[in-house]
Amino acid sequence: MTAVISDSPYKNQIPDVGWWAGNFRLTNLSGKLLGAHVAHAGLIVLWAGAMTLFELSRYNPDLPMYEQGLILLPHLATLGFGVGAGGQVINTYPYLAIACFHLVSSAVLGAGGLYHSLLGPEVLEDNQSFAGFFGYDWKDKDKMTTILGIHLMLLGVGALLLVAKAMFWGGLFDSWAAGSGDVRVINHPTLNPFRIYGYLFGVWGREGIAAVDNLEDVVGGHIWVSLILIAGGIFHILTKPFAWARRVLIYSGEAYLSYSLGALAYMGFLAAYFAWVNNTVYPEVFYGPVGAIETSTGIVSARGWLVTFHFVLALLFLVGHIWHALRARAVEAGFDFKKGDMIQPPLANPQRGSLATSVNAGDFTLNFLKYLPIYRPGITSLSRGLEIGMAHGYWLVGPFAILGSFGSLHDSEVGNLIGLLAAGGLIVVLTTGFSIYGSTTFKQRLETLPKPALVTTVPNVPESLQTVDEWSQFNTGFLIGGIGGAIFAYLLLNSLSVFQAIALF
Repeated sequence: MTAVISDSPYKNQIPDVGWWAGNFRLTNLSGKLLGAHVAHAGLIVLWAGAMTLFELSRYNPDLPMYEQGLILLPHLATLGFGVGAGGQVINTYPYLAIACFHLVSSAVLGAGGLYHSLLGPEVLEDNQSFAGFFGYDWKDKDKMTTILGIHLMLLGVGALLLVAKAMFWGGLFDSWAAGSGDVRVINHPTLNPFRIYGYLFGVWGREGIAAVDNLEDVVGGHIWVSLILIAGGIFHILTKPFAWARRVLIYSGEAYLSYSLGALAYMGFLAAYFAWVNNTVYPEVFYGPVGAIETSTGIVSARGWLVTFHFVLALLFLVGHIWHALRARAVEAGFDFKKGDMIQPPLANPQRGSLATSVNAGDFTLNFLKYLPIYRPGITSLSRGLEIGMAHGYWLVGPFAILGSFGSLHDSEVGNLIGLLAAGGLIVVLTTGFSIYGSTTFKQRLETLPKPALVTTVPNVPESLQTVDEWSQFNTGFLIGGIGGAIFAYLLLNSLSVFQAIALF
């Protein structure tokens, strides 16, 4: 994509960032960004089709589905495809057909992605033409609400597709049906709003919406959700943002990314919890025992993988949401991430004072950035590296240790050692990457150019850090701190039993 936009007439609108920034380079090129999104959709659909074929080739009908490391076939079986009484797979042809349908769809999406990336206009003009319908400007609040409305309506149609499958296209697998479960058509979904919305307040169980124990309520809930989504979509298409929304919300590409990541994080945590405790939507015959990562034979079940990865991805999305929200708020207030300053030209009339206000000088976000170790004044490059490295090394051990213990039958000592080694290896890789970055980016500075007169309300990234020698010290500190933080976390994990004994004593 870099080669495609290298000679773009909109080159001045392309952010000057590295390859690692991905689609951030296309933020202001709506046509190219559309191509990237369509291509990504094609890759996702391609993965779904290819993975279904792969699982189908490995499927053994003599073993429980949840003990075979499958992640897609259990979902298809839950939807009633190819299964009969007791959850027994009686016909694998639907899985083959669904896989092939996804592969063909991925080709169509891939072609669309290539067209918009290579041949289509770089920027979609917002006008009355058909193509203009897809044009937008990030700052156009009215257009953004229209796009939001369209997405809501599409989500509503998706919910209705599940309803149609349950009521008209063969039904769903009911784990509570006689004979250890069977596929049945849902003829009378629950439409009583008090019954449906009671789940939100824990009326039908302490698990909340995850307490649902019958498909009538599941399908009825999807009907209500689809109606709300479609109604909300129509509302947002026909209306403009309210005054409070114009004041509170930030309207930029990065802000919308943060909103989306926050929603994905919420749904990821909810899905992980739902899959962990529910046996109606996630039947044990396909996913394994409720509330357990492993089966009785020590094999990680489909439910275990589903819950673990939903939780891990939701956590990553939450971190991404916070990061991009901070960036969006800081940029809106005038913060320059390359300089580490609040950069604004001084006012023509000096008697009116500077442009520093309670928003850009006293905002919580900017104060948070001010005391990050990379910006904090008065510390050496080695100390900055040590502090950042210790934080990264300490937090990296836990996820590796937990995943490592899964493969070692809950041997916590082995899992913790795997976590230490994996975290240490990642720290070394990161240090190597930092070293390469510093050696190719920074040069010895023989003289310092005078800085323009600008209003600064947050300290600079130290100039000294932007030299090869100082960056080398920072890099050394990061390596030492990272390894030290990982070792400290490892020692804490191995001492949990001691802390528990002290607490009980």
